[in-house]
Amino acid sequence: MSTSTQHISIENKWPVKGQNGIIRSFVATRKKYLFVKRAFDIFFSSLIILLVMSWVLPLIALAIKLSSKGPVFFYQKRLGKNGRPFRCIKFRTMIQNPEADERPAEENDERITSLGKILRRTNFDELPQFFNVIAGQMSVVGPRPHMVADCNRFSFVIPSYQFRSLARPGITGWAQVNGFHGPTIDYESIIIRYYWDAQYVRKANLWLDFKIILATITQSLSNLKTSLFSRNLNKTENKIPEIDWD
Repeated sequence: MSTSTQHISIENKWPVKGQNGIIRSFVATRKKYLFVKRAFDIFFSSLIILLVMSWVLPLIALAIKLSSKGPVFFYQKRLGKNGRPFRCIKFRTMIQNPEADERPAEENDERITSLGKILRRTNFDELPQFFNVIAGQMSVVGPRPHMVADCNRFSFVIPSYQFRSLARPGITGWAQVNGFHGPTIDYESIIIRYYWDAQYVRKANLWLDFKIILATITQSLSNLKTSLFSRNLNKTENKIPEIDWD
């Protein structure tokens, strides 16, 4: 298959040829968990929308409009469960630019606004994705959804990359609470992030989901405190786990 043909296939829907048996097996062995997880997603997302976003959203929206030109929200085509594309919604953290759907954010990216840096560091830019959860396109916890250009790039590094799409993508995930979020700067960061995503797909359970949510809240509040009260932000190094590929 040529590169152009493969690109078209991935852009319309992630290629899952030969994966149907795995999908059926995955669902059959986790019906109860998936049912409870979906019920929790709806309950938890409704609470966040009603109790938090009802007053946080207008404040952030006003700050975005006052700090830079452009819309409050940023919509981007991303790939979800079983490779189905959907429109992922975020607070806009960049100036409007033609590369938004092709060029991933980088460290010290000149496109990111001053407010956007705070929103990204605290994960507050992801809050609108609770609407994606209510719509059934995402889950509270799961592998992060990537834009189409990234999925193309990562699939050439890891042939089995679509395995992570067996689970509904999440607002937060196991990779993120282990320090792997933001730009993927090299092959190693792609592989390690995929490792955590694949581990989640294999081992997902409610207790693990609760631990990831608690860790995410703790990290977000800590990052918010750092962003607001510290001028000198210390960079932390990602810890690379010892991987047993057997």
